[in-house]
This record gives sequence, structure tokens and C-alpha cells, in this order.
Amino acid sequence: MNIADYRREYTQSGLDRKDLAANPLEQFEQWFKQAVDSDYPDANAMVLATVSADGKPSSRTVLLKGLDNEGFTFFTNYTSAKGQDIAANDQVALLFPWLQFDRQVRICGTVAKISAEASAEYFHSRPLGSQLGAWASDQSKTIASRQALIEQMDEATERFKDSGPATPANWGGYKVIPQSIEFWQGRESRLHDRFEYQLIGEKWQLNRLQP
Repeated sequence: MNIADYRREYTQSGLDRKDLAANPLEQFEQWFKQAVDSDYPDANAMVLATVSADGKPSSRTVLLKGLDNEGFTFFTNYTSAKGQDIAANDQVALLFPWLQFDRQVRICGTVAKISAEASAEYFHSRPLGSQLGAWASDQSKTIASRQALIEQMDEATERFKDSGPATPANWGGYKVIPQSIEFWQGRESRLHDRFEYQLIGEKWQLNRLQP
């Protein structure tokens, strides 16, 4: 297979300035709802990019678990690799690759922990297995085998057999507060529609970008 020859045209639709909301978070909510309503698999999956203290970038897929007029919320282990990156550098980026619709949304901004109370509320809404898994896994650390991981899960299950798991001290939510949000719609001949909102002071400025 010649990878360079692998291509397709993007012909589903276009994107016009007149159709965009004044607030990018409202525009995102519209696109997100369209993805959810069409049963797009894992519509809330987003790529989170971070940078470590020594300038090394990394990315991984996490799940969007909250959206409000301030930003985008996800949950993770605070001592994981991404948590350590965030502790050293609060500049992050998100990417929603809705390829089925020839769309993507790029978000750049800062990230901060949400309150312990909000984290606990979400933690206790999760399935029991997910709660136990947060206790069983020392995320991003090496482990000898799958069996060792299963044993850690068994230990967590035994520990909390008589009461529900408490929220781990090293687990909780982050909110990404956007400084720029770009909406990308694929078009024929690679003449894609790209619109970028930038936060200038307290107002969003919208510009069309060249593809």
C-alpha cells in the first residue's frame, strides 16, 4: 500500500460565517448535539495534548464529561503522566475529530482542577467497577503483568466490600478554559472551511482562516 495515495474528497457540507453562533461554546454545543443525535460513536472522545516541565509534548484520548459557559471538563488521576504535565504547565489543547462528518474542533487554553466537591459528585455517579478501578490503578506507572493489575482490583474490591469507595485524593476533574476554538469543515479540493474564535479581553473575535 502506498500511503501517499490514500485520500478522499470531503463533500458533505460547507460552513458559512452567517451560520455560526456568536459564542464558540454555543457553536460547539450545536455540533456536539448533532454528533450525539446521529449516534456517532464516542462523540465525547477528545484528544488532550499537554507539555511536560522539560518541554516534551504528549497526547492521549480522554472523555468530555462536562460543558458549561466556562469550558470543558474531564476527569483523571492527578498523579498520572497527564496530571504531572498539567501541574508543570497549564497550557493544553483539545481536539474533537468527528471524521464521519468531515469535521474537527481544535481548542487551546489553560486548565485547572475543579472543586473537590464537584469531583466527588461525579465520582459517585460512576459505575462501581469504574470507582474501584480508580483505586486499583496507579495510572501511568509500570506494572509486571495483567495478573498483577487484576490482583490490585481484587484488593480494592475487598477493601470496599462493606462500603462504597470514597473519592481517591489523587483523582478528580479538570476544566479546560478556552482561549481559542477553531471549527473545521472539510471541503472539496482541500479548500476547507476554517473559522477561529479568539478570546480578546472578554469578547470572542471570529476570523476565517485559509485552509
